[in-house]
Amino acid sequence: MKKVSSILWGIVLVAAGVILALNAFGVTSINIFFDGWWTLIIIVPCVISLFTNNDKGGSLIGICVGVFLLLCCQDVLSFDMFWKLLIPAAIVIIGISMIIKSVCGNKGTEVYKMLKSNGTEIKNATATFSGTNVNFDGEVFDGAELNAIFGGIKCDLRGAVIEKDCVINASAIFGGIDIFVPDNLNVKINSTSIFGGVSDKKHNNNQANTPTLYINATCMFGGVDVK
Repeated sequence: MKKVSSILWGIVLVAAGVILALNAFGVTSINIFFDGWWTLIIIVPCVISLFTNNDKGGSLIGICVGVFLLLCCQDVLSFDMFWKLLIPAAIVIIGISMIIKSVCGNKGTEVYKMLKSNGTEIKNATATFSGTNVNFDGEVFDGAELNAIFGGIKCDLRGAVIEKDCVINASAIFGGIDIFVPDNLNVKINSTSIFGGVSDKKHNNNQANTPTLYINATCMFGGVDVK
């Protein structure tokens, strides 16, 4: 994915350089500083992310926001309409993304469905306008549902007994979720985000023949941090 991203960014930079060079020699007179040119700072990265990132929902939202702002700058639409439609449109896109994920499925949803069909207990933790600490020291962990709404959750799996693939469904709406995982556990993330996201900068998947924690995350003005 990093190679694809580099290629796409390279194409963008080459195109921009060629246009500037042709303008300098008078071959073309393309105005790259048109009304709303700055919206390309939103649109271009989101288009590239659409091809290189698992978070398709967040990329689509970014593209829609960027295009809407561009149309406002071009006086095709009004900024008043933009602010009225921003939140409803974001909610609809997240909902559609969640439906597509449920229908098409991924490894994380498959593991979750299997746990439910086997009658496995799924732990639940919700923080609404508050903070909650969830510790699984000495417990067998198979899965959990974490919901932070205007609140925060700290989920510690470092002392948990994890013998097979497990899953966490995490929703951070104007809130945050911290998930502490042991070093001998692989982590794979599938997320849908708007003005938020999932961070997994410190954890490395370099363990062979070890269980995998699948995190299905939905973030809206919030985030999930894997530590």
